[in-house]
Amino acid sequence: MNQDFVILTVTAISVGFIHVLTGPDHYLPFVALSKSGRWSFSKTMWFTFICGVGHMLGAVALAFIGIRFGLMVNKLAAIESIRGELASGMLIAFGLVYFVWGLRQAFKKRSLGPDAETTVNNFSWILVIIFVLGPCEPLIPILMYPTVSGSLTNIIWTAGIFSGVTLLTMMGAVAVLYRGVDLLPVNRLQRCAHALAGGTILFCGIAVGFLGL
Repeated sequence: MNQDFVILTVTAISVGFIHVLTGPDHYLPFVALSKSGRWSFSKTMWFTFICGVGHMLGAVALAFIGIRFGLMVNKLAAIESIRGELASGMLIAFGLVYFVWGLRQAFKKRSLGPDAETTVNNFSWILVIIFVLGPCEPLIPILMYPTVSGSLTNIIWTAGIFSGVTLLTMMGAVAVLYRGVDLLPVNRLQRCAHALAGGTILFCGIAVGFLGL
């Protein structure tokens, strides 16, 4: 097996795995929304899959456009930086509005009503948009090496492996947290579920925008 091929594969797998686990925005918002909306496990995983695919398609499309037009790494990084600021700003705004709304609901009701899932469904499409627009900075550097070598096969392979590992890691993290939350004594917090979900999303936006996670 070609040594470059092995290096690209190992790099794509490790970077894809680590960048998801170190980025709480890749899994916490999904768990927060699913619990506040009382989603089933299958619905939660399906929603995570949709957002993950949208996230990777946007990132891969930008990378291939950059490769096609010969854009340098610094130019692509600048574009990703702008996308990152936009996505983090939207995540902060979404989380803040949801948090404030959730606090109002907590003071109005003792527990979540039957309209919880409908409410979260109305909010959830915003997260899909944020993930499609959101950047995936680690993808650009790892695609530069096969680009310089001129191997289209290696470029496609690297992008595919990175995307697949990113998606699987997102879904795995969400699945573990979803089941883990079920083991915690959180029944007393049900009336604050929307506020907690909004606060979690707000934290993720701040972590991405100001802490670089």
